[in-house]
Amino acid sequence: MPESLQQNNCTVTISGTGSYVPEKILSNADLEKMVDTSDEWITSRTGIRERRIAADGQSTSDLATEAAKQAMNDAGITADQIDLIIVATISPDAFFPATACYVQKNIGATNAMCFDISAACSGFLYGIQISQHFINTGHRKTVLVIGAEKLSSMVDWEDRNTCVLFGDGAGAVVLTSDTNGNAGRKLLCSSLGSDGRQTDILHVPGGGSACPITPENADQKLNTIRMQGREVYKSAVNAMRKATENALAGVSLGPEDVDMIIPHQANLRIIEAITDRMGIPKEKTFVNLQKYGNTSAAAVAIALDEANKTKAINPGDIVVLVAFGAGLTWASSVLRW
Repeated sequence: MPESLQQNNCTVTISGTGSYVPEKILSNADLEKMVDTSDEWITSRTGIRERRIAADGQSTSDLATEAAKQAMNDAGITADQIDLIIVATISPDAFFPATACYVQKNIGATNAMCFDISAACSGFLYGIQISQHFINTGHRKTVLVIGAEKLSSMVDWEDRNTCVLFGDGAGAVVLTSDTNGNAGRKLLCSSLGSDGRQTDILHVPGGGSACPITPENADQKLNTIRMQGREVYKSAVNAMRKATENALAGVSLGPEDVDMIIPHQANLRIIEAITDRMGIPKEKTFVNLQKYGNTSAAAVAIALDEANKTKAINPGDIVVLVAFGAGLTWASSVLRW
């Protein structure tokens, strides 16, 4: 399985974080009225108690815009200073133009180049890695990376195995170059990989060029999320553990050096399996999935912002971000906060 390791030669720093979740809460009790499930069944298998659902007319770019504003405010920058916007999403506003272009319009970032990336739940960390290259090569100075999803638009609300898992939301960071090497929140090393042999265990089979939605197949719900839960679990645990160990080793660190790990917020069992195997205690593991469920590319971004704003991470801490998603894709980044 191909995997890349990237040490950060130029000092790239996270200048600001932000997040946004819709107001509407869909609880496990609400889902009991919709499908054959229970709060006990969902909580014991996933750790999720509620998730946020976008309002009617609220799009992925709307969620992304609010998170972007929060990150810009935290970084103390204005829209005209941003020269690149990357949105990681699997639920774009439309096939084209890029959701990043809608965000650009909404915030008035007229000097920015914009594009989307699709790496599912790993997308936000892929976006950070791409941004590092733009900054390190001197092609861009101030980058806005956003993970944003409106997964409620692609969930089969009659499938109890998947509809209980997902929610809507967005998280963002502003990345800049610290030429003096004095700032904190430094990106130290990243490890990314993918395995296209496992595309079928987590996917949306219809809606693209391979299987357009037609009047003949519209009732088959081919444009909704399909998942083989057991296979995803096994692959996620192995891939995220390996990516984390590789990224840490790239800067001569080990699991014992980690002050806080912020994993993809998909399933509490997956998180506990990863941290247990690496010997990272619960008090050094940031978890918020009980409130939001799996928000795909937004999950790590939202969690990072919450960890930052609640002081769960502090200056000098070694922080690990790690994610796993459809593709299959995985990624981990090590930071010194």
